[in-house]
Amino acid sequence: MIGAAIRAGLKRDGFTIDWVHEAENAEAVLRTEPFELLLLDLGLPGKDGLKLLKTLRARGSNLPVLIITARDAIADRVAGLDAGADDYLIKPFDLDELAARIRALLRRRAGRGDPHLEHLGVALEPATHRVMQDGAEVALSPREFALLQLLMERPGAILSRAQIEERLYGWGEEVESNAVEVHIHGLRRKLGAQFILTVRGVGYRLRPQA
Repeated sequence: MIGAAIRAGLKRDGFTIDWVHEAENAEAVLRTEPFELLLLDLGLPGKDGLKLLKTLRARGSNLPVLIITARDAIADRVAGLDAGADDYLIKPFDLDELAARIRALLRRRAGRGDPHLEHLGVALEPATHRVMQDGAEVALSPREFALLQLLMERPGAILSRAQIEERLYGWGEEVESNAVEVHIHGLRRKLGAQFILTVRGVGYRLRPQA
């Protein structure tokens, strides 16, 4: 029940969530799927979450890990952080705090300290899901917002359709063949036709600063 509530709450905050229930399954998907962050419960069936974390770090993974657990003793927190966790949150917790900690870890991974994103007169606030262009608020759908955030976090990068789909859609979600193009079209209509450029045969990128 807690896992379902966390997943639903984070999806409402614009995160794409994939959820596995056992450590062995987690180890398998972490070897084959690209993720931006791991939320790790320590009380997993079959194998303790702390052992999973140590295995992850032993093979050289730098994936940010946020432990969420009912183990609130100082010794447990120290053990989790010393095993390689980047943050540690005790149940019960507020979903707003969890989302804020996730955003902070993702900023750190990207080498950014400032949560505010801005490019060519467009400003994006991840915490409030607000987008402003030249001082006027722009209304975006949740997936348009997630796509714009992805591009603004990597302003010099060209992102393929597959990379965008991985960020916007979780396991089991049906993805229409032209879904990314539809979201790109929506953003261009609202922010300007030249704000997002198509790199033929490769993907999409933001128009460079002049």
